[in-house]
Amino acid sequence: MKRGFNKSVYYIVCILIAIAMFLPFYWSVLTSLKPDDEIFAMPIKWFPDHLTFEHYRKAFTTVPFALYFWNSLVLAVAGVLANLFFGSLSGYAFAKLKFRLNKPIFRVLLAAMMIPGIVTMIPTVYVMRHIPFAGGNDFFGSGGNGLMNSFWGIILPGASGTFAVFFMRQFFLTLPSDMMEMARIEGCREFMIFWRIYLPLTKPALATLSIFTFQAGWNGFLWPMIVLNDPDKATIQMGLQAFSYNFQTDYGPMMAGALVAILPILVLFLALQRYFVQGIAFSGIKG
Repeated sequence: MKRGFNKSVYYIVCILIAIAMFLPFYWSVLTSLKPDDEIFAMPIKWFPDHLTFEHYRKAFTTVPFALYFWNSLVLAVAGVLANLFFGSLSGYAFAKLKFRLNKPIFRVLLAAMMIPGIVTMIPTVYVMRHIPFAGGNDFFGSGGNGLMNSFWGIILPGASGTFAVFFMRQFFLTLPSDMMEMARIEGCREFMIFWRIYLPLTKPALATLSIFTFQAGWNGFLWPMIVLNDPDKATIQMGLQAFSYNFQTDYGPMMAGALVAILPILVLFLALQRYFVQGIAFSGIKG
């Protein structure tokens, strides 16, 4: 009887937590479908009298929302591809290759993960602005804008994130080294060992890292706001602020745009969810 009571309490608490977590999303969906006069109606209408898709139409016509969507997609996909390649390549080197200062360099990498991104933002802007032979710069990195106001200024600083290197290194540690030794005996080059033998075995880790990296790139706001000043290069997160102006906020179109903005992340997670748990489980086994 006591066990049944504890189980009932457990399920009740879980249901209440699930409802509390779901309510903000449900409210966002309702706000995007309610007429303007019902959004702040009191008492709150949890089930509106009638639904409208006017806010979705307004979201795509007030600003070039489709262009912002495409820009964010390009930046997020480019960030995912760069992190998957460079992160897995670096993780393989730290996990499988024996070289001097392997562990000290990896410890420095771990220490870099503790530094908040806001601290390195000003030095990163300086580097992006003064890269030689880019954006009109000369050999000394002056005379132009460098990689500022370009997609490369968004992609390159995060092309090989410290988390990606750490995550992939942990996964590579779970794979046996016998295959590497056999391939070397057969005369296979080191990069081909990584590319043809080990990388195909890391699909769960790559899928998990893809979700994390895509989400971070897709939801990026502050760094694109600093780097990009051309309206045609704005991202979807920057576009959402267009619905807040003159100390007023047009909540209907904003919620509609926000719901459209989460669709790619939701689709990616549903497509890769079978690899997600497996990748998380295996990547923390060895230290």
